[in-house]
This record gives sequence, C-alpha cells and structure tokens, in this order.
Amino acid sequence: MSSFEILMPKLGESVQEATITKMFVNLNDVIEEDDMLFEIATDKVDSEIPSPVSGKVIEIRFKEDDVVPVGEVVAIIDMSEDAADAEPVSQVKEEAPVKVVEEIIVNEAVEIKSDSDRFYSPLVKAIAEKENISQAELDAIVGHGKDGRVQKEDVLKFVAERGTSSQVQPTPVSAPKVEKAVASTQKPKVSMSVGANDQIIEMDRMRRIIADHMVMSKQTSPHVTAMVEADVTDMVNWRNKIKDEFFAKEKTKITFMPIIIEAVSKALRDFPMINSSVDDYKIIVKKDINIGVAVALPSGNLIVPVIKNADQKNLLGITVGMNTLADKARNNKLDADDIQGGTFTISNFGSFKNVMGTPIINQPQVAILAVGTIEKKPAVLETAFGDIIVPRQKMFLSLSYDHRVVDGALGGAFLRKIADYLEEFDISRSV
Repeated sequence: MSSFEILMPKLGESVQEATITKMFVNLNDVIEEDDMLFEIATDKVDSEIPSPVSGKVIEIRFKEDDVVPVGEVVAIIDMSEDAADAEPVSQVKEEAPVKVVEEIIVNEAVEIKSDSDRFYSPLVKAIAEKENISQAELDAIVGHGKDGRVQKEDVLKFVAERGTSSQVQPTPVSAPKVEKAVASTQKPKVSMSVGANDQIIEMDRMRRIIADHMVMSKQTSPHVTAMVEADVTDMVNWRNKIKDEFFAKEKTKITFMPIIIEAVSKALRDFPMINSSVDDYKIIVKKDINIGVAVALPSGNLIVPVIKNADQKNLLGITVGMNTLADKARNNKLDADDIQGGTFTISNFGSFKNVMGTPIINQPQVAILAVGTIEKKPAVLETAFGDIIVPRQKMFLSLSYDHRVVDGALGGAFLRKIADYLEEFDISRSV
C-alpha cells in the first residue's frame, strides 16, 4: 500500500501549533488532489489545507478544535489504485455529535453572500469551463469553503442540479445549538464576583490567541521601555505640502507611517542587533528587514501585516505596500505570506490620539516601536540672536526591547537614531 502523510503545516516563523477549526473529510472518504481536507487557525492567519494527492482517507488522528503541533501527522491518505474500490470500515472515533457539527457548517454556509470578486481555484475554473458554466452562474453558486469559497463539490452539485433554484436562492435553516466543552488549564485563576447587572462576554478565538501570545511574550522576554520626544516639524510640513499632489498622481494616500517605516529601516541597518531573534542562548541576526505594522480590525482585534525588505523600497513603494496590506487586513483578505517573516514591529498609538505607550514585544522579535500622536507644542530654539519660543510639531517614540540581548545603551542609541532620521527629514525631497 502506498500512503501519504498529511502534516500540520507551518504558516509563520513563530507558529508552533494550530487549531483545527473545520474538518472537510471523514474516514474512508475518497478524495482528489486539491480537495480541501481541513481548516486551521493560528494567532496569525486562518487557512484551508488542500490535499496534495488523490486517494482514500484511511486515518484521521485529530478532530475539530484540537490543537496540533506543527509537523504532526493529521491524516493519512492511501494512494493505491484500488483505494477507491475498498470496502469502507467503521469509523470508531467519530460519533453522533460530529454529524451535528457538520450539519451546522452546511446550514451556516448558505447564508454567505456570493459576489463577483470571489476567489476561484484553478480546479474550480477548469470544471466550470468544461461544463460551460457562465461567470454569472459561477458567482451564484453557494460556496462552503472559507469565506464562502466555492469548492469542487459545490460546482459538481450545481452541475447535477442545474435548472433548479436551490443553488441560487438557498433558504437558511436554523441549526441546533452545540455546547462545546471547555478544556481545563493550569493557568492561575483570579477570583472575582459578578454582579447582577454585569455583562459577560466570551472571548472570540482570535482574542484568546492574542491574549495567550501576549502573556507568553511577557513571560519570555524581560521588557524594558525607553522613550524620546522627536521634533517632526519638517516631516509634517512636507507631508502636508505634497499629500494632495501625491494622491492625484498615485491614487493612494500618504500618511506619516511610511516615513516612520523608512526611518526605522535605516536605523535597523545601522543597528542590526535590533533586527534579531533569540533561540535559547543563541542570537539570530536577520538578514532581511521585514517590518510589521499593527492594524486594528473592525472586530476590535489586531493583526500585523508585514512589509518585506522595507529597507530596499523607496517611500512610494513603502506607501503603496502598506496601504495595500492595511486594506486587505480590514477586509479579512490577508494570506499567510502577508503576515509571515516579520523582524521588527511598529504599533501606532497615535492613531487614537494617545501620547505614548509601552507595547509588548511581538515574539520572536526582540523589540517593538510605539508611535505617539503628533502635537503642536511651544519649543525653545537657539538662534544667532538668542533663544526664541516657537510652535513645533512633537511626537513621542517608545521602544520596548528584550533585555536578554538588548542593553540600555543599544536600545537607547537605536531609538535616538530613529528620532534623528525623522528630525533631519529633507523638506525639499521628492517622493
């Protein structure tokens, strides 16, 4: 028998495990290459995992909601030619509750709205072309994949039922409620009282992952935070001067963040030890400078898309790249590559008019920069005729760093260098 092991993939540099959120196959199912096997979720991204081979599912080692380490075997596929003709064997591990979950998935999926911007896999497009399915018909098919994605089974079902209205105008069906058992943990529990008028909100999956990641970071790295106040008057005046012309020419807005990313990229080249990670007692200095920028989602959660090789891009390239990633993040269209490989992170506290902050390091990085709001303040300037008080644009920068490998001298010098690059901004430069 020729078999193939389906392993839990690694979807990010710091990702060590993932949660199986949906299982699309059962024991003894016969599948084809590119069929979806299961959906996984990490603290960085949700992704559907397709089968790289055709065959029969002869073993499933995990079920929905299981947390699986990266590299662990999730399922085994029998690739032998007679696999499809083999007699099914009883499925011991799966019982009635799993069927209820599958019914819920189907019933909830019919509520997803289709639109002409949906992604279609090459296999789905090939079937549609072979069966003479028009684009309008394809857009009307109800998809049962992630975010309503149309899968092979959806297209084949449409072909079999072509001419009926069930595919175009599905009727939502109320699904039975399934109670999920909460696994006990060893975390210390803080006792508290709940009043009659208090509201209890259960954390969603993404918020739970963020919470665990933040606790892990504080337990892993001894955090130290340094702060400087930078005079960014020239940067502000330059951006105000060119922003309308920039938008008219490039059809995208330029904010202060691309300028800050540019300054951080230069400073990381000057201080490469900040662009590193820690592995036990080894320091891994990263060759690439990949800067992540924390983006607030409509749900209130955060995600950190990454601008790859930021030091090799000009200001226009950084601006377009950042705006594209931010837009994809807010519309839940980021893919795995968009959030992988970050070596340094920036958090924009100033977008909420906060003056400064003490951010938590995004593991396995060793530092993170917080950017405060820009405020007009009176400042003392030295002139040939004596000191004068003038209004200037000021901004606080806060750097949290891992004191295992970054000492105060290195962290302070790096932070000061960022401020210097911003303060020395050339107001006569072109984009």
